[in-house]
Amino acid sequence: MVEMEKQVVAPLDENKPRRTPNFKWSNILRGDNRALWTILALVIILIVDRMVSPSFFTVRMVNGRLTGSLINTLDGAAPIILLSIGMTLVIATKGVDLSVGAVMAICGAVAAVLINRHEAGSDNILYYPGFVIAIAILAGAACGLWNGILVALFDIQPIIATLILMVAGRGIAQMITDGQSPTFSNETLAFMGQGTIFGMPFPVYVALIALVGVFLLVRRTALGLLIESVGINSKASRYTGVNAASIKLFVYIISGICAAIAGLIVAGENTYADPHTAGMWSELDAIVAVVIGGTLLSGGRFNLVLSVVGTLIIQSLRIGLYISDLHPNANLVVKAIVILLVLLLQSKEFKQAIGRLFKPLLKLRAVFR
Repeated sequence: MVEMEKQVVAPLDENKPRRTPNFKWSNILRGDNRALWTILALVIILIVDRMVSPSFFTVRMVNGRLTGSLINTLDGAAPIILLSIGMTLVIATKGVDLSVGAVMAICGAVAAVLINRHEAGSDNILYYPGFVIAIAILAGAACGLWNGILVALFDIQPIIATLILMVAGRGIAQMITDGQSPTFSNETLAFMGQGTIFGMPFPVYVALIALVGVFLLVRRTALGLLIESVGINSKASRYTGVNAASIKLFVYIISGICAAIAGLIVAGENTYADPHTAGMWSELDAIVAVVIGGTLLSGGRFNLVLSVVGTLIIQSLRIGLYISDLHPNANLVVKAIVILLVLLLQSKEFKQAIGRLFKPLLKLRAVFR
C-alpha cells in the first residue's frame, strides 16, 4: 500500500503584501489591441489639430449655440456616425451596404416633397411634419428591406445587391423631385439639422440616442451574439437553429433606418433636398470608420463604440485639413495616408514585422548593458 505524501502548505501571512504581476509597457504593444490604437489615433489627430489651430478646443456660446472647431467636428460627424452604426451590424454579418448614400438622397427627397405640399396649404395629415419624418424613415426601412431580401432570401452577394440600389437610388430620388432640388422652410424639419438643445447641435443628440439604443439592443439581448454567429458561419448558425435570413434582414433594415435619419439631418441642415449629391461617398466613410473601429470585413465580432471613434477620426482629420494651410488638392491624399497609418497600427502582423525589424537593435542594446 503506497502512502500518499502530504503536501505541506505554508500558512498565508496576512501582513505580507501579495505579489502582483509586473506591469510591462511591452504587453500593450503585443497582440491585437485595436481599442487602444484606435483611441490613441484619435487623440494624436486631435493634438495635431490643436497644433495647427490653437483655438481648436475653444468652445463659445453664440446666440444660444455652442460654436468652435470641436463642436463642428461632432456636428459634422453625426450623419456618418448614424451610417457607421448600421454599417457595423451589416459588416458583422459578413455583408456590406453600399446604398446608404443613395438612401440618404431618397429619404431627403421624400421629406422635402411631402413638406412642400404641407407648406402649399394641403390639409392632408400625411403632409404634417411628424408624419413626413415618419414616412421618410419608413422609406429608409423599405430600402433596407429590399437589400435584405436580395441578400438573405435570394443569396445575392451583398456588394452586388446593394450596388443595385446605390446606382438606382439617385435616379429614384431624382424621379421623386422631378430632377429639382426642392427647398423648404418648415422649422420642424429644419430643426433636424440646425436645431440645438442646451446649445449642443441636435444631430449630436440624435447620433448619441441611436448609438445607445442600438448598443442596448445588441449587447443586452442575445441579438448581438446571433449577429456575430451569422457573420462567422451563416450555415453553421442555421443548423443550430438560428434564423440567419431574419438576422440579415434585420441588420439591413437597421442600416436603412440609420441612413434615412442621416438623410433627414442633411436635408434639414441645408433646408433643401439634393437628389444628385446628398450622401455622395458617405458609404465609403462609413465603411472606413467601421474598419478603423476593428470590425473585420470577414464578419464576426464588432464594436459599435469603436466604429463611432473611427468616424470621429475621419471627421477630426477632415476638419484639421480644412483649417490648415495645406493645398485642397492634397487633402484626399493626406487623409488616405493617415487612415492607412491608423489601420497599420492596428495590424498585428505589421507590429510583429516592426518588432522583427528592431530586434537586432534590442539585442545590441542588451550587449552593452
